[in-house]
Amino acid sequence: MNKLDIIRTDVVGSLLRPARWKEARSKLDGGLMDRDTFARVELECIRDHLRLQESLGLDVVTDGEISRLNFQDSFGLAVSGYETTADTVQVHEKRAKGGTPLARWDIPDLVGPGTPVVHRRPVQQKLKLARNVPLEEYRRVNPLAKKPVKVSLIGPDRIQQRFDAKASTAVYPTMDHFVDDVVAIQREMIRELVEAGCRYVHIDEPGYTAYVDEPSLADMRKRGQDPDQNLTRSLRANSRLIDGFPGVTFGVHLCRGNQRSMWHREGTYDAIAERLFNELPYQRFLLEYDSPRAGSFAPLRFVPKGKTVVLGLISTKMPELESVDDLKRRIDEATKHLPLEQLAISPQCGFASDVVGNEISEDDQKRKLEVVVEVARQVWGG
Repeated sequence: MNKLDIIRTDVVGSLLRPARWKEARSKLDGGLMDRDTFARVELECIRDHLRLQESLGLDVVTDGEISRLNFQDSFGLAVSGYETTADTVQVHEKRAKGGTPLARWDIPDLVGPGTPVVHRRPVQQKLKLARNVPLEEYRRVNPLAKKPVKVSLIGPDRIQQRFDAKASTAVYPTMDHFVDDVVAIQREMIRELVEAGCRYVHIDEPGYTAYVDEPSLADMRKRGQDPDQNLTRSLRANSRLIDGFPGVTFGVHLCRGNQRSMWHREGTYDAIAERLFNELPYQRFLLEYDSPRAGSFAPLRFVPKGKTVVLGLISTKMPELESVDDLKRRIDEATKHLPLEQLAISPQCGFASDVVGNEISEDDQKRKLEVVVEVARQVWGG
């Protein structure tokens, strides 16, 4: 077992983009700032993100995913083969308008009720790795960090849910053919990360909660897909994805959507827990548990020995600060189903899964990360 397998504090990845970064990025996109000047601004913002996380005492740190306009850019910007579209800060700001914070994201003129995928992406040719985005991020941030750096990649389940299979049969006759290429490309990305020294790779798989969310299940069936087959394909893909990298800690994160303090899905883990925890060879499971939509801790009874569940108890969606005592009571409740030594704590998701970010301030963000560390200190010591 690696030390990073059992650390007690964790972060999902993204942090709020500072105002000066957004201004600089908008100028870059508009041709009003050169890339070298923008890179200097961005690097200073990364230094600030590191100072924040390290000063609070978190066990691992990230660059805040600051270069990504969306958490899925780890794959979308890394490969060639997709139809390309322009992506700017303004595009994301426009996309996020119209919804209500702390409510289900339902913007009829953009997307059907409850569906977090605005459009599914067809391919024009077979996917190829064009640039290893997470590797670029790791090489930039690791020399600056005093704590271990974790890097996040969007997972194959989410990628397959965003794929327009019907419009791509000339390139990929079946979804299995597509997923095979996705796994091969991402294994190469992980291999390069490991060779560069990264020892904690985090896979974002928000799509797993689609298998417990009725509108999402209905959407799959409407497209002629079998949700059970999709889940089985996804579990196998994620297992293959991380096979054969000894000495590396792998975490997988599940959530129910995180767009400008809105959510996309609901449903408990019960229906998928036994398969999820036993078929995925991940060492760490980062689970959203900040609202009743996630259900009880009872599904944790299926977690095998030797695996750690990171309880995402602190909301990144609302500014109200959680009580340390209340969080300790919730951890105690979780121990009725899983021993304390197999538990850890984190925010429920990132603070800014895309460039818009959630409806909280940077001070709210800091206080919530402080609570993560304080609860861990009181519960597990150290």
